[in-house]
Amino acid sequence: MNEGLPSEACIIVGVEDSPASRWALVWAIAEARLRRLPLVAVHVSRAPLHPSVEALPYDHTLFPDEVERGRDLVTRLFRDVAGGVPDETVIITRVGHPGHHLVDLAREKDLLVLGRGTRSWLSRLILPSARRYCARNVRATLVTVPPSPAADKPEHAPGSSRLRSLWIRILSSHADDAGLY
Repeated sequence: MNEGLPSEACIIVGVEDSPASRWALVWAIAEARLRRLPLVAVHVSRAPLHPSVEALPYDHTLFPDEVERGRDLVTRLFRDVAGGVPDETVIITRVGHPGHHLVDLAREKDLLVLGRGTRSWLSRLILPSARRYCARNVRATLVTVPPSPAADKPEHAPGSSRLRSLWIRILSSHADDAGLY
């Protein structure tokens, strides 16, 4: 079930199109470079909700284009926040419950990075939190990254040219100091 994962310890980041997830992706890229660990970006498309128990289990092969849409989303997010997908980054896309798949992928030696957004009680009731599921069940070390308070301002959102230029300056200064590049 862990196809595509590097054999050594790695940083696994759950990716979706939300401000909290973008900040988690930025943090995971920087941490992977700092620790010199492989980065694994995982996008899990939620399976459609079924009105009856008779509809379960259903065949995930009914949604082959969902995997391709997930890869496109991850590639676009990398391009927005870091200018492209870093070398030796593994992209994994699946269909189902995000928490279940993230817990399944993360091993004891890995670091699992998730964004921590805010949701209403109704949203949590309808779609349970993947972050909370991971916090209760994961064997790996879990890091949750909150969105920046400045993320509400469009010029500070991940993917903006202003943030990208700041990000490049931070990486280049750390790379010079640590001798990473």
